[in-house]
Amino acid sequence: MSPLIRLLASFLALVVAMGVGRFALTPQLPHLIAEGQISLAAAGLVAAANYLGYLVGALDALKARTPQQSRLRLEGGLWLCVGLTLTSAWVEGFWPHTLLRFGLGIASAWVLVVITGLSQQLAIQAGRPRLGSLVFAGPSVGVMITGLTALGMNLHGQHSDSIWLVFGGIALLLALVSQPLLPRPQPVSDTDPLPRQNRPRVLYALLAAYSLVGLGYIIPATFLSQMAASRFHGQWQADLFWPAFGLAATLGVMLVSLRQQNPGGTRRWLVVALCLQALGTLACTLPGMAGLALGVVLTGGPFLAGMQLVMQYARELDPQGHQRNVGLLTAGFALGQLLGPLLAAASSHLSGDLQPALYVAGAGLLMAGGLMLGRTTNAVGTNSFAPPTTAQSVARNAPLSHWERGLE
Repeated sequence: MSPLIRLLASFLALVVAMGVGRFALTPQLPHLIAEGQISLAAAGLVAAANYLGYLVGALDALKARTPQQSRLRLEGGLWLCVGLTLTSAWVEGFWPHTLLRFGLGIASAWVLVVITGLSQQLAIQAGRPRLGSLVFAGPSVGVMITGLTALGMNLHGQHSDSIWLVFGGIALLLALVSQPLLPRPQPVSDTDPLPRQNRPRVLYALLAAYSLVGLGYIIPATFLSQMAASRFHGQWQADLFWPAFGLAATLGVMLVSLRQQNPGGTRRWLVVALCLQALGTLACTLPGMAGLALGVVLTGGPFLAGMQLVMQYARELDPQGHQRNVGLLTAGFALGQLLGPLLAAASSHLSGDLQPALYVAGAGLLMAGGLMLGRTTNAVGTNSFAPPTTAQSVARNAPLSHWERGLE
């Protein structure tokens, strides 16, 4: 089967797992709060359950040692995202939604972790690494789909249960199309082609920065729809902000994928992306439509592009240790992501709104950008897409373990 078809299936799987399974809660929060199912403070805890599930799922995916175990997590996670999204239509209240979001976090992480490794390796083998990067527009396209769907249904006066059913129907259709076409894990050699070396010190700065990104981005990404709904008092224009966020994220992925590669360029792009995201988070605290619109553009654009840049920079810093480094970075990011909604819940409980949490998130993203200033790439790689050097060729083209393929 054509690698392009399998990459397209990977893209659709991420639409289901991330755009629907993980981020469909965002356009639903205004409904759940307005219907009295949860409070604004409780919404932060429901979101935290989702990200706790994501952390658990990501760590569990690392245990896959055989193609069968990877395939089980990939397909099981995909269908769980469909089933749990549909189930959301028949539950009500804090605890049922919390448990469902925890399960959806696990399922979405299984799909993301396995698809990431399989799609990137497939793109490299096909000689189209840039297409492997574009697979990660799947979550942002999913955000656009769910956002526009919520907008249309809100205009027709539908409640949260009906919207959950439509979200689940979309996920079911895309899963039926993509599941038979997904790339399949293959048996690989466990031979380590190069001796393990100590991590460069700058990688720990990248770890700290990426953990702060997890804390910073997740607050506007989770509560954007609720902020818009409260600011515009239920007017339909408020529903435009979430799909606009997805559009900005998609354009950001495309821009980073098509950028020219040069020594030190990835770090500089990363610093700019983090600073823009910080300014966008702080812009969300400004009153009126202009502040929130600016926040959508500046936080949405680097939303997924920043993740791409972090992983590319990690490979450039230490291509031989990419396997273990990406696992470390993923854990740090997931931990920061978990703390973000808890910060939002505390902010809502103590002050009645999200302003303090947004200030902390913006400051954290500025700190993340500062950690990357003045850092130099002292590793083998300086170009994520160019043909590798001899040393890089061994590190990049040798068979990957299941652990590395899960977090490539």
